[in-house]
Amino acid sequence: MPYTAPQEAWESEVDVRGDVNALATLIAEGGALVLTGAGISTDSGIPDYRGPTSAARRHAPMTYDAFVGDPVARHRYWARSHVGWPQIAGARPNAGHRAVASLQRAGLLHGVITQNVDGLHQAAGARDVVELHGALDRVVCLGCRAAPGRREVQQRLTALNPGFGAPASAINPDGDAELPDAELDRFTMAACPACGDGPLKPDVVFFGESVPRPRVDHCFALVEGARSLVVLGSSLTVMSGLRFVHAATRRGLPVAVVTAGPSRADAVATVRLTDRLGEVLPAVLDTLGLPDRA
Repeated sequence: MPYTAPQEAWESEVDVRGDVNALATLIAEGGALVLTGAGISTDSGIPDYRGPTSAARRHAPMTYDAFVGDPVARHRYWARSHVGWPQIAGARPNAGHRAVASLQRAGLLHGVITQNVDGLHQAAGARDVVELHGALDRVVCLGCRAAPGRREVQQRLTALNPGFGAPASAINPDGDAELPDAELDRFTMAACPACGDGPLKPDVVFFGESVPRPRVDHCFALVEGARSLVVLGSSLTVMSGLRFVHAATRRGLPVAVVTAGPSRADAVATVRLTDRLGEVLPAVLDTLGLPDRA
């Protein structure tokens, strides 16, 4: 029996088109380029930005200008990130991530681009994933460009801040936690372990920061070689991901979108579903007779 998910009231404004069989048929043709967003990681305990699992933020997401230009903003970011990182590091791939890896192993995907910074696609076994916005498990010094691992930085921050912050009860998709201002003010930052001076930055693209041009060009090349574009768990609110939908439609590629709530690609999607990815993607595997394995 085909899988059918209940529709939430807030999804009613989405013009649903097609079903699991239509999505499976499109992917079965091969050459699908997958573009994922925060919605694919919600079943792993990481909230999305705008959907029903999104955390209520007291502060705006960190911008690049604030991070590099305001030492106080940078200090407070690292305090929140220090507390939120264990939940990101402890997250495990869910059925959606495993399904993408299974589709890739079956030779049906032309590539995987993710807007997420959690590393869960790779943990599920996907290969050659393009991390459009970088990854939280990497750190770079803005002074000497050294690249210490996040584990090393986390250990140094823990040593400098014994007992700082309770385990995060709510984190944001970019890995930082909500903390009272009084907690933030008593946090001690760590300097670069290589030069001892330059500020450390997670190797992620902040709001207002440009994705490195070679990475963007690689993604456009993937679109050029694809036969379809499948968007999973992204509202495509920012141009960072939407530009690849535009490139796909210019080439006449069919576009499928599976995400809760409206997306900016709804008007061009030939398949448009609002199903939970942790359920609909395993249903696609079942339809195609493919295994769901870690």
